[in-house]
Amino acid sequence: MAGWSSQDHIAIAVPDLTRSLPLNDALSVLTERLPNSQVIIGLGLHRPLSPVEFSQYAEWNPVQHDPDHCVATENIMGIPGAVHRTVAEADWTISVGVCELHQYAGVSGGHKGVAVGCGGRESIAALHHRNRIMEPGVEVGRIDGNPFRERVDHLGQAARCHLALNWVPTLEKWFVGSPQLVIRSALEIMKPWTSVQRPVHGARIRVPSSKSCSLYQASRAATYLALSPNPPLLEGAVIALEASCPEGLGSEEGFVAALSSGEAPWTTLLTGPPPTGPGAQRAVMLALLMQRYQLKIYGCQQPQLLHRYGLWATEEPAPCPDSWLDVPTPFYQLPQLQQETHAV
Repeated sequence: MAGWSSQDHIAIAVPDLTRSLPLNDALSVLTERLPNSQVIIGLGLHRPLSPVEFSQYAEWNPVQHDPDHCVATENIMGIPGAVHRTVAEADWTISVGVCELHQYAGVSGGHKGVAVGCGGRESIAALHHRNRIMEPGVEVGRIDGNPFRERVDHLGQAARCHLALNWVPTLEKWFVGSPQLVIRSALEIMKPWTSVQRPVHGARIRVPSSKSCSLYQASRAATYLALSPNPPLLEGAVIALEASCPEGLGSEEGFVAALSSGEAPWTTLLTGPPPTGPGAQRAVMLALLMQRYQLKIYGCQQPQLLHRYGLWATEEPAPCPDSWLDVPTPFYQLPQLQQETHAV
């Protein structure tokens, strides 16, 4: 980006605090070179930031995304496209984010920071409908032949997201370029899989603080492993999720309602009427996990907040016997049962 600048009116979409990256460094460079830019915090359907959380962004005078304050773009493969007015009114948009593993999109980053982070409520709900997140090809670590990723990319293009600046934590480097090229290059280099020779009876998964605030966020680490291409887990294995979850399930109404609608392992979420509302798709992923494995949450600050929904939780630290796997970076690298190259 040496010597590059623009006088265009540009929206700079950035993630909320559930993504960990050196954001101030990126914004210092971008706002200096883009004097007519406006920063928008892409919340998707997450709750607005608290005053304390917002103070970390205040220097950049950002707008917080509101999924109910959006402008229609195009209908993409059955998804009614829409983005926040800040994005719609800009000449074009830069998506700043993190390239890490993602349950549906394969990896986060690229167009996703705009298409979902700044998307309309109906757009996000349609994209995350149970029928779509369970389509063949929708898989963590996969971008080719992934219909979810394809929809995200087309939605981003319709919103004039022309550039991505994405942090790759495993490399501690920034990737910049066209959104689709950035995620492809990052995925090829970040090497998200490690090889395990035999399946095991359990795995300890350590959730970073940025994803540990609620079970809605933390459960991603568990389902990424459980629903990965070749999970190295025996049937009935224990997934010991180490996450503090001070906010309990979280504030996503659809997730809470879905888990309140029945009892573990929530099979009806897979066979009955599709759950709806913000975060409902995460409950579907938990139900898929619990058809095969045992989920136990350790290091939980208020386990009673999870007990009321039939979840196993304790304040005690997670065990990790020698026969178990230890997964310290579940959003960047996952163990797989056999040595093979996974298509990207």
